[in-house]
Amino acid sequence: MALIKSISGIRGTIGGKAGDGLTPIDVVKYAAAFGTWVLQQTNNNTIVIGRDARLSGDMVSRLVAATLQGLGIHVIDLGLSTTPTVEMAVPAKNAGGGIILTASHNPKQWNALKLLNNKGEFISDADGQLVLALGDSEAFDFAPVTKLGSYTTDDTFLQTHINTILALPLVDKDAIKAKNFRVVVDAVNSCGGFAVPMLLEQLGVEIIEKLFCEPTGDFAHNPEPLPENLREIAKTMEKGSFDLGIVVDPDVDRLALVNEDGTMFGEEYTLVAVADYVLQQNGGGNTVSNLSSTRALRDVTEKHGGQYAAAAVGEVNVVNKMKETNAIIGGEGNGGIIYPELHYGRDSLVGIALFLSHLAKTDLTMTRLRASYPSYFISKNKIELTPEINTDQVLVEMEKRYAKQPVNTIDGVKIEFDKEWVHLRKSNTEPIIRIYAESDSNATADHLANKIIGDIKEIISK
Repeated sequence: MALIKSISGIRGTIGGKAGDGLTPIDVVKYAAAFGTWVLQQTNNNTIVIGRDARLSGDMVSRLVAATLQGLGIHVIDLGLSTTPTVEMAVPAKNAGGGIILTASHNPKQWNALKLLNNKGEFISDADGQLVLALGDSEAFDFAPVTKLGSYTTDDTFLQTHINTILALPLVDKDAIKAKNFRVVVDAVNSCGGFAVPMLLEQLGVEIIEKLFCEPTGDFAHNPEPLPENLREIAKTMEKGSFDLGIVVDPDVDRLALVNEDGTMFGEEYTLVAVADYVLQQNGGGNTVSNLSSTRALRDVTEKHGGQYAAAAVGEVNVVNKMKETNAIIGGEGNGGIIYPELHYGRDSLVGIALFLSHLAKTDLTMTRLRASYPSYFISKNKIELTPEINTDQVLVEMEKRYAKQPVNTIDGVKIEFDKEWVHLRKSNTEPIIRIYAESDSNATADHLANKIIGDIKEIISK
């Protein structure tokens, strides 16, 4: 059993003893902490909630709603929904905050409370610490019986979300409809199962083959949209005459694409392709991704005359850097598209609409479109250290060792070598350094990672 408390929310496995897993007691405690924080910070007593389809979702949602009502908060429940839909609903409903009940790409035994501020954006590190402190101290003041909060439901906001996407100038419904795309959707039996087909139909896509689109929450495969988990859709693409495959995670904020021949477009390249389209249509502009994302976004940005900036890992950090640099498109290499013209949050639905517009206008197949971008490969590794080793000091020594190279230390240590890079990040929960290396082939990326691992071993053996 596990319970992880961080700025991105309260995440854990269902069951076990209080404090060890995400038990009903933990759900109530941290829902009360967040509700208290919203009341203190905004003096606004409305909170929007929504959930993915995982098995524990209904139970957790009812606990959260009742707890917030107990604080005198008015709850607007979107029910089965997507993370970006809840994010957009918070400001639209003039709410003081939002809670999304999803463990994103984690397996079905997990759930989480993801916390949003009154802009519908993930709360900051400082605010997250305040919420955790309120939870740990249990400094809650519940409302008397005459001042309990109300509870209402709204199952229409997904359509509002889709309407807003369809109205975006860069979403070209006519071009998409004219292509008669044949699309396969894998929604891992969660909310993408109804949200993605709903969007596709309204974009004019007539042939939609559905895989695992019943929102039962009983995930048909590991829900993280990585190639090793997408064998079924790959087989379907190989057998049928389809144009592309669309895969989303349970809360629909990560988007992976599959080529017409069943090969993977590459999760890192979802953002690259969408950014290419947005930059092309806007005549350039700035972009942002996190330090562990592919260099291809920088290449595409500079090709269009814009400037690329890297942020620390984490959606809130990417959003802050996008605001700072006035970026018109950004996100993370895990298939997370952030398009500020819609809202500041990862959104697979707007990613799909922009990508299909791009694909329609290029008149290319998926494989040819992918081949038009610089090819990079990321090698992901880790090195486990003994608890007595000072991980921070190891990173300092690595920074010194490569002082002649461009080095970024806003989030661990990232070292650049011409068009290759390596990013070292320590785990917050265990004595591990994660090592991401990128180059123009798998072999050279692995070689670079192994070279860095050798350096680390040399440092810790001294």
